[in-house]
Amino acid sequence: MTHSTTAVTAETAAQDRKPRRGGRERRDPKAKITGPAYIQRCIPAYDVISEEGLQKIESSTDRLLAEVGLDIRDDDECLALFRKAGAKVEGIRVRFEPGHLRDILKTAPKEFTQHARNPAHSVRIGGNNVVFAPAYGAPFVMDLDRGRRYGTLEDFQNFVKLTYSCPWLHHSGGTVCEPTDVPVNKRHLDMVYAHARYSDKPFMGSVTSEERAQDSIAMTRLLFGEAFVDKNCVIMGNVNVNSPLLWDGTMTKSARAYARANQAAVIVPFILGGTMAPVTNAGAIAQALAETMVGCAMTQLERPGAPVIFGNFMSSMSLRSGSPTFGTPEPALGSLVIGQLARRLGLPLRCAGSFTTSKLPDGQAMQESVMSMLSAIHCGANFILHSAGFLEGLLSMSYEKFMMDADFCGALHSYLGGITVDENALALDAYKEVSPGGHFLGCAHTMANYTTAFFDSTISDNTPFESWSESGKTDSATRANTRWKAALAEYEAPSMDPAIDEALRDFRDRKKGSMTDQWY
Repeated sequence: MTHSTTAVTAETAAQDRKPRRGGRERRDPKAKITGPAYIQRCIPAYDVISEEGLQKIESSTDRLLAEVGLDIRDDDECLALFRKAGAKVEGIRVRFEPGHLRDILKTAPKEFTQHARNPAHSVRIGGNNVVFAPAYGAPFVMDLDRGRRYGTLEDFQNFVKLTYSCPWLHHSGGTVCEPTDVPVNKRHLDMVYAHARYSDKPFMGSVTSEERAQDSIAMTRLLFGEAFVDKNCVIMGNVNVNSPLLWDGTMTKSARAYARANQAAVIVPFILGGTMAPVTNAGAIAQALAETMVGCAMTQLERPGAPVIFGNFMSSMSLRSGSPTFGTPEPALGSLVIGQLARRLGLPLRCAGSFTTSKLPDGQAMQESVMSMLSAIHCGANFILHSAGFLEGLLSMSYEKFMMDADFCGALHSYLGGITVDENALALDAYKEVSPGGHFLGCAHTMANYTTAFFDSTISDNTPFESWSESGKTDSATRANTRWKAALAEYEAPSMDPAIDEALRDFRDRKKGSMTDQWY
């Protein structure tokens, strides 16, 4: 039995803002599972603290920005933008009066569309929309057959293909894993090409230098056309604050490059409570709000109206060992508060994901991942990076964990779909057919709805113990191992205009040929 969801195209979404459920249609059992371009949530975001609590955090952030400020290092142009806008700039230290950044942020769009080369896969970011993307940035990859090893370009391409094939992931992501067999100064070209060629879903570009960000944008101009790119978002860049309270020029220049081209920067502090932020949740949240508002404001000073995403990455640490921890309850609560603050600013939100410090795709991995992922769901996040594959505190991208997380994302489609209350759902006719003390298993209502009533996992085993035992006693990770291998074996690349493919490969090859290899 397979299920599918009705695709939401960017064109449809622009005309029809009614929420769409994560329901499924009956398909031929041999047909591939299909999913929506993105989710339109039908359950509300959760407010965890009061208006008074929010005002206290915002007031603390205002004091932090006015009395302490932030440093912006190695980017004189960025300092000049803030000085011209009225901020107090002394050397590399920048301070802001209360309300100043909020005024600058008024030009940022509340929602925007990131276009995919296949319009059916374009996504709407902001509002009640939810977009799932795979994990980002791991130098290692892992699977049950070969264990932990450095990621390669082949691994990167594999994850792009798996993401494209997965009906529950809407976005191809960015640096899904580091292709460490390609020089550092050249790998961004191979990564952008892989996203463009092996998938037709939206994707992210490089942020590791301004030039690499510009290369990423230049390749999208070949893919979409220069005029289209100038007027529409087709690529995003994920830029990180050097918490606490430091914006490095590498990141500010990359963020401004995306904004200048009318492309979206995702502004993300890296909050590790107890080291890069206070150990207390409220203090860490106030710091994160300050750092993110400065980054988002920077994009609006560069190009008012450029799309930008208010991002947040909250984690904690073991105070006994000093090791980072992920998927713990305190950062999950922090994400809920960040969601409230982002809604007050009217900005699209990126928050949390399937975080874990587990070294294997095991019970710890899924417990921590679900804790963190549900915080993103309930805080109202619009773009959820790290939705699949995250392992070992983001040091490893796991093939098996990817499949297990992606399956959970499928369940979240139904969860976010909410509960329909109509004549069919209330099922009064079924009660007329089934007498008291009877059962509904074979009644007409059940037969009419059984293929769409419940999410059907492709990883979980729901058979009786005896059947499971006779079938080999496999666990979830083993079943996921079989699933990712089958998905790659069945993968078919989306079609691409040969002239565009040639132009992309020519750009990539010429750029790579113009540079000597740099391995660090």
